Amino acid sequence: MTGIMVISAWALGILNSHRRFFVSYVAPVVWNLAMIAVLVGFGGYLAFGARDLVVALAWGALVGGVLQFGVQVPFVLPYMKGFRLSLGRGVTGVREAIHNFTPVVAARGVVNLTGWIDTILAGMIAGGAVALLGYAQTLYVLPISLFGMSVAAAELPELSRMRGDGGALLAGRVSTALRRLTFFIVPSTLGYIFLGDLPVAAIYQTGEFGTADTLATWAILAAFSLGLTATTSSRVLSSAFYALHDTRTPARVAYLRVAVTTVAGVALMFPLDHVGVGQRHLGAAGLALGAALGGWVEYLLLRRALGRRVGAHGPGVSPVLRVTLAAAIAVAVGVGLQIVLPPVHPALLAVETLVPVGVLYIACATAFGVGVPRRRSRAA
Repeated sequence: MTGIMVISAWALGILNSHRRFFVSYVAPVVWNLAMIAVLVGFGGYLAFGARDLVVALAWGALVGGVLQFGVQVPFVLPYMKGFRLSLGRGVTGVREAIHNFTPVVAARGVVNLTGWIDTILAGMIAGGAVALLGYAQTLYVLPISLFGMSVAAAELPELSRMRGDGGALLAGRVSTALRRLTFFIVPSTLGYIFLGDLPVAAIYQTGEFGTADTLATWAILAAFSLGLTATTSSRVLSSAFYALHDTRTPARVAYLRVAVTTVAGVALMFPLDHVGVGQRHLGAAGLALGAALGGWVEYLLLRRALGRRVGAHGPGVSPVLRVTLAAAIAVAVGVGLQIVLPPVHPALLAVETLVPVGVLYIACATAFGVGVPRRRSRAA
């Protein structure tokens, strides 16, 4: 499955370079549907045991990977005229790709790398920390994947085309991308900090996962969320460096981020491990705070380095303030709804609260002149 998914990522790169984004980001839905179908079919109707169900899920993931790539193939083929397989290192672009492989992996994979390190460190503190950290990370990575990585991937080919147009135009494109991210990430951040118990309870609070587990996971998620804006924005800034054929700067900064995250996480996790919610300790929240600090260090260093290359860039103070105000109003209303609504199932309470929050945020943002970002035309 992993090998097929790599080929699927290759197809995604081709489609992205030709401004065909929709297909590649919808295709993974087929992969997920295949796995869901296996779980429902074998677990719900055929009553497989846990071990057999895991094996069946793995085969379902393989089938889903094949289907995902199959969805992309008809759209990739028209761009493959003159294509031929070759293992020669003399083919145009191959040496550059090999040269850039390690620094790009380091910069792009820094979130995963710090996540693995955090998991190892969480095993050194109170029982349950690894599980709570994993629950929080799943929700934390969601906006990074939905908004940070997608916007960065979409901007890379456009920024690359603008490389020879001058620093001012490139800086303007980066600023637009950062404003687009701000629209999505600021409400995500405030929502996780003040309403994070709602999605946590809606998804996890069943069986033995109780209220104390929800509150502890929420605390870790809120700590992670303090670095959401920095982490997602850094993906766009890295794309700008790649467009300038500079893969080394994002890599060097990523290495520093890992170091800062690890040192800060270790320094904070042991003191916070003495703080608890019920039977759950919050040492993992220290690791999350370290990740947030590392994210801001990476963002600020990338901003400074890119400023030296292309000039002033950024989302702008006024748009950020207006987006923050719109999000604050919507989240405040959500907190009020959570207080006054009668006790119901966590999933229903999440819907009753978060849907109005989302609608109100869009309305307020539109009223403040920072509404839903529109897609730029190709000419732009």
